[in-house]
Amino acid sequence: MSTLTRRAILTLPALAWPAMARPVKVNVAVIDRRRILPAADRYLRQPPVTITATSSPRSTGGPHDYFSEGDYWWPDPANPSGPYVQRDGMSNPDNFNGHRQALMRLSVQMPALTAAWKITREKLYAAHAARHLQAWFVDPKTRMNPNLQYAQAIHGRTTGRGTGIIDTLHLVEVARAAAVLESSGALSDAAAVRQWFAAYLDWMRSSKNGRDERDAHNNHATCWVAQAAEFACYTGNTQVMDWCRDRFKTVLLPSQADPDGSFPLELRRTKPYSYSLFNMDVMGILCQTLSADLFRFALPDGRGMAKVMAFHMPFISDKSKWPHPPDVMYFDQWPVRYPTILFAGLALDRPAYIGLWKKLNPDPTVEEAIRNFPVRQPVLWV
Repeated sequence: MSTLTRRAILTLPALAWPAMARPVKVNVAVIDRRRILPAADRYLRQPPVTITATSSPRSTGGPHDYFSEGDYWWPDPANPSGPYVQRDGMSNPDNFNGHRQALMRLSVQMPALTAAWKITREKLYAAHAARHLQAWFVDPKTRMNPNLQYAQAIHGRTTGRGTGIIDTLHLVEVARAAAVLESSGALSDAAAVRQWFAAYLDWMRSSKNGRDERDAHNNHATCWVAQAAEFACYTGNTQVMDWCRDRFKTVLLPSQADPDGSFPLELRRTKPYSYSLFNMDVMGILCQTLSADLFRFALPDGRGMAKVMAFHMPFISDKSKWPHPPDVMYFDQWPVRYPTILFAGLALDRPAYIGLWKKLNPDPTVEEAIRNFPVRQPVLWV
């Protein structure tokens, strides 16, 4: 891997892609209308559910503190009552998942309701989406505290870790939807919602757990920056947005992508296929948040999102060509309709990407697939 100075990277121009006479265009609202509206109609009948609806006796936090447990940690057969031991890639079904499931439910329903309002301008969708935001971020009886101090705890080892911050990747599209929803007039507590996200962003940047996650070396680092970028965009924090743009160019790409566009740190895991595609997708979401021009940015040796997409697209189109070991779990759940395929298709003028995006499954039902598919309503993004 080439050694580059920070100044050299920041002064690099974007790749010079030839202009097309007819740039690729796509009407996402038309494509997704028939999947958005039936889902939103179902969600109209379901009230908001926040983390205060469930609790775990293993949490050291209070009723408004988000709590989750490390996925790959299990009781030690040699010491059943002692600290848990790791089994990488193997999720423990007995861990507490109530708060994570509530967060994913929010991330599925609230953006879908907002998307339905955007394409129909029917106020009932906006009003119900606003109720979710009120419950999660405003109402003192049901709101979540703006931190993840107790996320991904490990029994007998730690009450919470920085790696838990990946759980709030599901708030990225919620923040995007909240910004869209403001023009509906249904969100009377818009300032309070923005204040919650500003407080959470401050916690991500200042806490030990937050700094630990920021400095990770794989998809966890990508997810941290993607969250910080979108939350900063929503709250108008241009300083943090500039920092995230710099981080993408000077840290994420240089440390994670190989010259061929692969992610070696993800390929070493027990789920190399899904982790690689997950990191690709979140990196593209980050680019879409900050500027679609970042899809064209490249380091001197060519590493950039164009290379990342070129490496992964053949294996999305035909998984049988995957040259690495299959994932130890859920290999049959992938690929799904990653929004980054659409974003990159538009930014790089690649009609074939958009054609493939249209064919993929936009609404997986298996929890593991939903969990690793944080942006599902691209109509809110393009």
